[in-house]
Amino acid sequence: MKMKMKMVLLIVMIEVAVAVSSTGTANFFKPFNVSYDHRAVIIDGKRRMLISAGIHYPRATPEMWPDLIAKSKEGGVDVIQTYVFWNGHEAVRGQYNFAGRYDIVKFVKLVGSNGLYLHLRIGPYACAEWNFGGFPVWLRDVPGIEFRTENVPFKEEMQRFVKKIVELMREEMLFSWQGGPIIMLQIENEYGDVESSYGQRGKEYVKWAAQMALGLGAGVPWVMCKQSDAPDNIINACNGYYCDGFKPNSYNKPVLWTEDWDGWFATWGGRLPHRPAEDLAFAIARFFQRGGSFQNYYMYFGGTNFNRTSGGPFYITSYDYDAPIDEYGLLSEPKWGHLKDLHAAIKLCEPALVAADSPQYMKLGPKQEAHVYRVDNDIEGLNLTQYRGESRCSAFLANIDESKAASVTFLGQTYYLPPWSVSILPDCRNTVFNTAKVGAQTSVKMVDFDLPLFLNSSEQQQSMVHNGVSYISKSWMTVKEPIGVWSENSFTAQGILEHLNVTKDNSDYLWYITRIYVSNDDIAFWEEKEVRPMLTIDSMCDVLRIFINGKLIGSVIGNWVKVVQPVQFIKGYNDLVLLSQTVGLQNYGAFFEKDGAGIRGQIKLTGFRNGDLDISKSSWTYQVGLKGEFLNIYTMEENDKAGWSDLTLDAIPTTFTWYKTFFYAPDGTEPVALDLGSMGKGQAWVNGHHIGRYWTLVAPKDGCQRICDYRGPYNSDKCTTNCGKPTQSWYHIPRSWLQASDNLLVLFEETGGNPFDISIKLRSVQIICGQVSESHYPPLWRWSQSDFSDASILINDTTPELHFRCDAEHVISKIEFASYGTPRGSCQKFSKGNCHAPNSLSVVSEACLGRNSCYVGISNTVFGSDPCRGIVKTLAVEARCMSSSNNVGASQL
Repeated sequence: MKMKMKMVLLIVMIEVAVAVSSTGTANFFKPFNVSYDHRAVIIDGKRRMLISAGIHYPRATPEMWPDLIAKSKEGGVDVIQTYVFWNGHEAVRGQYNFAGRYDIVKFVKLVGSNGLYLHLRIGPYACAEWNFGGFPVWLRDVPGIEFRTENVPFKEEMQRFVKKIVELMREEMLFSWQGGPIIMLQIENEYGDVESSYGQRGKEYVKWAAQMALGLGAGVPWVMCKQSDAPDNIINACNGYYCDGFKPNSYNKPVLWTEDWDGWFATWGGRLPHRPAEDLAFAIARFFQRGGSFQNYYMYFGGTNFNRTSGGPFYITSYDYDAPIDEYGLLSEPKWGHLKDLHAAIKLCEPALVAADSPQYMKLGPKQEAHVYRVDNDIEGLNLTQYRGESRCSAFLANIDESKAASVTFLGQTYYLPPWSVSILPDCRNTVFNTAKVGAQTSVKMVDFDLPLFLNSSEQQQSMVHNGVSYISKSWMTVKEPIGVWSENSFTAQGILEHLNVTKDNSDYLWYITRIYVSNDDIAFWEEKEVRPMLTIDSMCDVLRIFINGKLIGSVIGNWVKVVQPVQFIKGYNDLVLLSQTVGLQNYGAFFEKDGAGIRGQIKLTGFRNGDLDISKSSWTYQVGLKGEFLNIYTMEENDKAGWSDLTLDAIPTTFTWYKTFFYAPDGTEPVALDLGSMGKGQAWVNGHHIGRYWTLVAPKDGCQRICDYRGPYNSDKCTTNCGKPTQSWYHIPRSWLQASDNLLVLFEETGGNPFDISIKLRSVQIICGQVSESHYPPLWRWSQSDFSDASILINDTTPELHFRCDAEHVISKIEFASYGTPRGSCQKFSKGNCHAPNSLSVVSEACLGRNSCYVGISNTVFGSDPCRGIVKTLAVEARCMSSSNNVGASQL
């Protein structure tokens, strides 16, 4: 019997494998159609309230994708949204890359296999703080081209790529009507912001883009975001911090929010932005309250700008974005948990939200209002049978006052509304969620100093330990990068050539080299007048290094700024070398393909005896890139060919230097970070993988807020941190890029740094805190499983709960603080109040110690007695999480 069952199972597996291989894919859903009306996107005949998570596949590794998608689903989202990155898929015209981090088919299939839908934003302009906005740089060289306007060469290239992606998705059976997860597409991106710059040609381009997209026969709706003149058969959508007041340009279109900015990006030398979870939840609740139906987090996971993919200029390598899932794939709490509760509350309201064509508005106070949704069984053409027996009435009560709480009366009951908050009532009676009341845990992320043995290719060596910090290695090797010409591929031309026209963005670096003759008369003139000659350049962008006779004499940083640099020459011929560097190509604005890079205008030498020298039209030699870069000395295969020498501990930091070492991978599964705080500016590679640019530019000392007040409209300067510190010191090394030992780390350092102080660290949540009172709401999962009959929610147990969870493969190892009563303070600063249950610590310890997750009820029954009658009690807890592999020493983020 067992043998027979095994044979049957084997036959089934073979049939499935044959079916998958013959079609190239397997259906993730029963094929369904997607349409829309004025209220919502309609999936398989049913209106839906959809919550979407923005995840950009190239900003993570394929090995990270399953976990990111699973955490998104657990967080309560229905859809994953991503751009398509043209310059990643077609860096060379006609040569396509759909492998590794650019395996978009694999990513879409993973989304479908998790039962989630996908919104694919083809663009192909992305913006996204991505290099050149996602356009391949070769596109600039197409004869007669002008980007994003009524221009035949551009339209031909754009259509070719968009068609390529649509056909790829169709071939892989990934559209909804094929049983795939793709329910919507996007053409263009935020064109409304720049359309006026192109005049009538811009308007014609919008019409053409819409017609072109629809003509591809994708079979799902198309979206244009921030496009108020989108044609009738294209949905125009909102991007921004708040979209509750947005209305599409036709009554026949639903209200979509394609980019809900839940944080912001950072620039080198800037502060780090953060958006409070309370304000973000308020914005989303208001959106659905006022008729919205699709909301997407930009970003739900931001990730990393690996390689040279960060845009700019000057955007940092991290694209964390203060998202619910951080750059390393860890949950950011309380944001992730608070939003998960919000999503559950909205889903409880979905039956009424989709069944009502519009809400009933009720004024509750000067700055308080309600929107009520009631089921209408008579809506023509919609299948509402799935909502029979469920809540027939849902309401959102809002207090938009930025400073004052309010008590309001709604349908005969009194409700307390904190300032700048929304309460959600799925049955129009019971509050299940308020955007300003956070019950989710707070997670404090730490970086551990791992203490493995490290390698110098042939022999094991102990890592250096100083003041509790483990440095990566005491064995480093070095080689100098030549200044100026280093290969036969250099060439000479008259005048100054534009940076990108020469480099084609194959490197950040372009050397400009010329010779200057200085006479005895010039030397005498300078000595007599006690002056120095000056080098002036009309304009430059992003970074310029100035060398005379091989010596670095000055640097300029800026976005099209004037250069005025004192110089010192010797008698005779002098080598003047200018090194132009890009730090991410511009990704936003009208005509940005014409912005270029490098040097603009005249280059002069002033202060010479016979007057100023205009050297703009002189003979210049050009050298693209770095010698080490083009010899691939950062790879395992080529690094030994560079002529490395040992670096001594007392070596003086030097500029334009390559460094390498080997190291063991840290034990465990925690994400790995490379601390480059001891270095200056450059790039880093691990086992040949380019982890990105690094730069230790320091943020201003002022401008950060000690306390972040969630109340009132948010902007990216409102709740910033990291003042007086480098914008980025830690750089993500994906686990999949590491091997057990002999991991090659190579750095190119421009300004001088100390590689001996570099360390490898593990990032994890080590401290978790929670604070929940008796007046909080019961867990959302209880409401989800309750009885919706008779237009009200029936729930047996209304006890609030405090929920804790450590990272995967971590357990709660210690309860640092626990108090049920009237505790004071906040996470890591808790203290007992006048009222305290003596058994608080033992109750929490019994429930949580040794477990990955736990919960504790907030009631006198749980703690055995009432420690202070007539007073609302709160449980505050601080706990510590520990990995199964013990690591010592930690530094708090």
